[in-house]
Parts: sequence; C-alpha cells; structure tokens
Amino acid sequence: MVAPTNFYQPYAAEHQDPKGEGDARPTAMKIIEDQDLIGKWTDKVVLVTGANAGIGLETARALHATGAKLFITARSRSKGEPVVKDILASSPSQTPIEIIELELDNLASVRAAAGAFLGRSEQLNVLIANAGVMAAPFTKTQDGFESQMGINYFAHFLLFQLLKPVLLSSSTHEFASRVVTVSSSGHKICPVNFNNIQSPAADGYNKWGAYGESKTAAIWMANGIDRRYGGQGLHGFSVHPGTIFQTTLGRYLEPADFEFLAQYGNQSNTNKNTAQGAATQVWCATAKELEGRGGLYSSDCGVAKPVADNEPPSGGGYAPYAYDEASENQLWEIGCDTVGVPRA
Repeated sequence: MVAPTNFYQPYAAEHQDPKGEGDARPTAMKIIEDQDLIGKWTDKVVLVTGANAGIGLETARALHATGAKLFITARSRSKGEPVVKDILASSPSQTPIEIIELELDNLASVRAAAGAFLGRSEQLNVLIANAGVMAAPFTKTQDGFESQMGINYFAHFLLFQLLKPVLLSSSTHEFASRVVTVSSSGHKICPVNFNNIQSPAADGYNKWGAYGESKTAAIWMANGIDRRYGGQGLHGFSVHPGTIFQTTLGRYLEPADFEFLAQYGNQSNTNKNTAQGAATQVWCATAKELEGRGGLYSSDCGVAKPVADNEPPSGGGYAPYAYDEASENQLWEIGCDTVGVPRA
C-alpha cells in the first residue's frame, strides 16, 4: 500500500498539549457528536469484537448511540449480557444489541461466530477488529499459532474473510463498508518474521516482539483489504488507540515490563481513558471525511505521520515498513493459506 501524503488531523489542536486521562482530547462519543450521527445510522449494521470491556465497550457504546444495529462479540453470553445492559442504560438509542459468542483462540469458534452473525443479518457496514492480547507468555492457540499472532491476526483475518461477501454487498454510494483493525504503536517494535509465523517455538520467544509482529500484521491486513477491495466499496483502516491502562489488556505485564517502559521517561500526560482510547477507531469507522479513502494508519483521531526521530515508543507515528506492499502481500497469502480461504 502506498503511504499517505495527506495527513488529515482534525483534532491536532486537542492533542497538542495533553494533560492525561480525561483531558480535552476527544472521546468516542465526542466523535459521534461531531459527525452529527446521534440517531442517524438506523440503516447501518456494525460488529465489534471484544466489546465486553475497555475500549471495545466504549466503541460499542458510541456506535450504538448512532441508532445502528449493533452486534458485539464476547467469549460467552454471560460476559456479554452485562455489557448490553450497561450500554442500553445510557444510550439515546434503544435498538436491540445482539451478542455473538466468539473464542478467538479457536478458528472453529470464529467460523461458528461468522455463521451465527450471517444467520441473523444480511447486512454489515462496519467491522471493528478490536479484541486482542498483549505481551502474553508463550502459549499456543487451539490451532497451533503463537497466541498473540493467532488472536490478534489470524482469527480476525478469518472472520473478515467469512464476512467479506456481506461487507461488499452492503456497500453503497453514500457509505462504503469499512473494516477497522486495532493496531498499536507497538508495531514499531518489529515487522513480521515470516520464518516462524506458522511454526512458533517457545525457545527464544520474546513476548514484546511477538506483540509487535501481531500489530504490524493488523496494519498490513487493513492495507491489504483496501488495496484489494477499495475499488469495490470496501475500505480498510488500522489504528493506534493510544496508551490506556484502564483495560485488561495489560494483565500479563510484570514489574520488569514497567521498568522497561520507565526508561523512556514519565509519559503519563499522554495516557488516555477508555473513552478517549476508543475515539480513533470510532473516527475511522464513521468519519464522513474518510468516505472513499482507506489503507490509512491513524492515531489521535487523524491520519498518522511517519515516526519522528525523537518520538517516544508510545507516539502515534508509523514505522517505515507499515506500508511495505511486498510484505503485505506475503502476509495476505500466508493468511489465506493458513485459515483455508482462497487467495482472493
């Protein structure tokens, strides 16, 4: 994918001098309000993975306020039902919310979830691949993938492939369908190592390296979607949500990890709360200014620029390999072969 040259950043001023969680930087709901979408998306269908907590919950909350038909995934109905009650209790919309059970460490569950969705809806305008894990100790998914690559990339790639026909058929001249993958500034740790992506080993495993690879894969997935299907009205976007500690994503972090991060200095002023952390993916999912565009890595509710020379690890710039088309293609082909779908 060709790197962007138009770095549209409508909220640059709000991000100029951050003061920490809950400051003037926009929340997901602020994005919906600014787009004038409260109650205006009654003709849309949206699916958000991992919406039972953290930025996934706030993403779902904001998108439900549009009046869209909302589907959320959770590992079980018992985990999803409190979320539905929470959202409906505060939402201006009372459109029913549907729960899809999904275990991302099991491709059979992904196939079942896609089937469950298609059994309930013939339309899908926005897919947000939000769920994920970070810095996990070495484990394998039920299909034998290293857990971070398996959950963050392979499972979502298969879900997209299974829902691709309905995403394409739901696209209109007024609103082209969108897929938003949640990446991270952590993609700057490293690109994907194709030598062991399908046969991971515990020996030499680096949890941060594995995380970085999976988040680079999320960017390449979105770029690949846009390159292949943008002309058919289906666009891909990837996002860096920001640094958010009010989630369970950091459940695997140990004291040594915080010591590692401390060497880069105190960056608490740039931390976001979950509502702010959800803002960029909601912006990519809804912004009228992005209509007809895609293949964009975004941060701070705008199109990201290349990484600056003195940028901290948590900064919103992208690594030089983020738009490496040859690597995007290689990952796409591996993804198709691995999850068992045609290379289309």
